[in-house]
Amino acid sequence: MIDWAHVAGLCADFGEEEFAEVVALFMAEVQDGLARLAMADTPDAHRLAFHFLKGAALNLGFLDMAALTSAGEENATRGTDFRQEKEQVLALFPPACTQFEREWREKTDAIRQ
Repeated sequence: MIDWAHVAGLCADFGEEEFAEVVALFMAEVQDGLARLAMADTPDAHRLAFHFLKGAALNLGFLDMAALTSAGEENATRGTDFRQEKEQVLALFPPACTQFEREWREKTDAIRQ
């Protein structure tokens, strides 16, 4: 789930043109974070990758991804199994980003009207 009201607020704060640049940067950072998560081979590397992705998710209102990455980060910190969160993040974050890229202008316009 994406908090579209949060996104609309950011878009209003930055302006649509600059927010488009924020979105492009977010997409690049998420791809980098997902690659780091995929390659992580220690609990600490997983914790750092989950933490990075959690921050990115929170910045643009990706509530479900923020919760999932937070759970993975907590499990990695505690040394408990985080494989399920890893699999889900790697599977679900890319399509969520695709949906976001496709819909953010329409969704924010609808909220601002």
